[in-house]
Amino acid sequence: MSNNVPKLFGSLVFNDKVMKERLPKDTYKAIKHAVSTGTALSMDTADIVANAMKDWAIEKGATHYTHWFQPMTGITAEKHDSFITPVGEGEVIMKFSGKELVKGEPDASSFPSGGIRATFEARGYTAWDPSSYAFIKNGALCIPTAFMSYKGEVLDKKTPLLRSMNVLSKQAARILKLFGSDASVDTTVGAEQEYFLLDRELAYSRKDLRIAGRTLFGARPPKGQELEDHYFGNIKPRVMAFMQDLDRELWKFGIYAKTRHNEVAPAQHELAPVFASVNIATDQNQLTMEIMKNLAEEHGLFCLLHEKPFAGVNGSGKHNNWSMSTSDGENLLSPGKKPETNLRFLLFLTAVIEAVDKRQDLLRLSVASAGNDHRLGANEAPPAIISMFLGDELTNILESIASGKPYARKDGVKFTTGVDTIPSFMQDTTDRNRTSPFAFTGNKFEFRMLGSAVNISCPNVMINTAVAEALCGFADKLEKSKDFEKDVLKIIKDSYTKHRRIVFNGNNYSKEWEEEAARRGLLNLKSTPEALSYYDREENVKLFEKFKIYTAVEVRAREEILLENYCKVLNIEALTMLDMANKQIIPAVMAFSGDIADGINNKTAAGVKPRAELDLLKKVSGLTDSAYDAANKLADIVVEAKGVANVKDAAFFYRDNVLPAMQELRLSCDALEMIVDKDYWPIPVYGDLLFW
Repeated sequence: MSNNVPKLFGSLVFNDKVMKERLPKDTYKAIKHAVSTGTALSMDTADIVANAMKDWAIEKGATHYTHWFQPMTGITAEKHDSFITPVGEGEVIMKFSGKELVKGEPDASSFPSGGIRATFEARGYTAWDPSSYAFIKNGALCIPTAFMSYKGEVLDKKTPLLRSMNVLSKQAARILKLFGSDASVDTTVGAEQEYFLLDRELAYSRKDLRIAGRTLFGARPPKGQELEDHYFGNIKPRVMAFMQDLDRELWKFGIYAKTRHNEVAPAQHELAPVFASVNIATDQNQLTMEIMKNLAEEHGLFCLLHEKPFAGVNGSGKHNNWSMSTSDGENLLSPGKKPETNLRFLLFLTAVIEAVDKRQDLLRLSVASAGNDHRLGANEAPPAIISMFLGDELTNILESIASGKPYARKDGVKFTTGVDTIPSFMQDTTDRNRTSPFAFTGNKFEFRMLGSAVNISCPNVMINTAVAEALCGFADKLEKSKDFEKDVLKIIKDSYTKHRRIVFNGNNYSKEWEEEAARRGLLNLKSTPEALSYYDREENVKLFEKFKIYTAVEVRAREEILLENYCKVLNIEALTMLDMANKQIIPAVMAFSGDIADGINNKTAAGVKPRAELDLLKKVSGLTDSAYDAANKLADIVVEAKGVANVKDAAFFYRDNVLPAMQELRLSCDALEMIVDKDYWPIPVYGDLLFW
């Protein structure tokens, strides 16, 4: 495989360079105009683009095309159609029309709809998104598309994201115009991806990993992550081979894979890309997760993207680095050398602060899932309380504006190591805070609450919409201003004073912060059912309707889909636990205890008192009875859960009854794992899985 990265990069993507080369100038200009202005392309133009796409794809070995979309399952979907068209007896030509490019008609009945669609209402539409490049995967031309029902209801994750991008751009442009700029605005994201790599043979031998994506049983190994020797440590040759192939594959798809390293937990790793437009970044992150899983198989590995696959060691997140950039290439969240005098930056910063405080419930629910509930607040990820880290410098600037006192600027400090041969450099004006859910990191905000498996579209819909709301309010006031600079400062002062409670620069893991957050009136929605209950609050529905992100029906449908998913995930996990406990663990333990009993009888017959064996048999028998009773209890509760009709009630029932029953069964089985001979234990243990 070629190591010429510039030549390799984007080689499977119908990107801007390819369009310039293959499209007539007028057609190319029409596409660029359509993307920048949000106008539709004519069908004649679509025909030209489709034909060029088809010719390029065939040259790359493609035989099919597919509308690649993101339904509410959280993953992508695709239906492949070949380019062949009959032209005579036994003859075909390769053809692809503008109509086929622009519109597809998949069966929409089997995708989650939250009650929007009845089972018999099968028709749905996929519509080409020209702002995200087509690409070739597995011999098919993949066309990124939106997905909607026959009656126009949104059934996917891309459409609301595109709407939120447009809304934010419009409101941000209003502010920029007041500062003398006609630039448009795009939201940008870099999604850092954490993941585990396991030996495939070991992983496949555990039913919980294959079905649930996490270990439902497992005692802590003698060594975990306590020595902190895996983080940024030497990468194993087998893992490095995977990472090298992963980079090359991602580069072929035009994905800016930049950084790779070992993460904190054993067998855990991270990949970080360069930022891109949030729509493209979302498509690329979905593709990245798919490629990770498929490529791991080729390397004899198993890629785990679950938020908490192992108890007692760090889970995996996905840091969402969010910012706003102008069409002129300026980052609106870049403070500049003197942020205290950069009114435009301070105004946009204040808008984000107001947005995060005012819509903290939406940000929290955007990352809610059964898997992420195990991770948030576990001293490896931010707590369920939304707050913002600004750092000392920006906080002091805003506090000075709020108090009306002059800001006392501190000059940068030269950082030296005390070693003459190591060059000195200027120290940053503020530290980083890895415990903060929403941290300012120089010229962007890092939303750190996302779980590793999540589609990043929903969190970014919430951020975009909330910030657009704040900017809209600012613009409404400033467009009537007669003293612009004075009124900008007043808005910054008033908004920050009202919403400063969301700013916290300390340790978010501490118990003291949880108590302080309660005093500040911040939400602490610790579980998915609690968080999702805020989705359809009247003020949230009004916000979505005002900016045409969702209708009230679509909001309630999404809440129902996510609550149903929560229930289904826990039901699958509970059934998997029962299957493993009843068919693998308890029978294996019984065999072990039976052999101990035989040994006791043999020793007794020989006149030897088997004290150790009797003690061990007593412990094993007691724990086996506990596991047996816990399994029966869990089975009964699962049946009861299926009888709860209302999905919101069912979600809380699973949280309050099924989860504790699962934990009770796990405790007994994990205790048995620590006692039972390894030759009897039916599944690979944590020491095998994490230290291969």
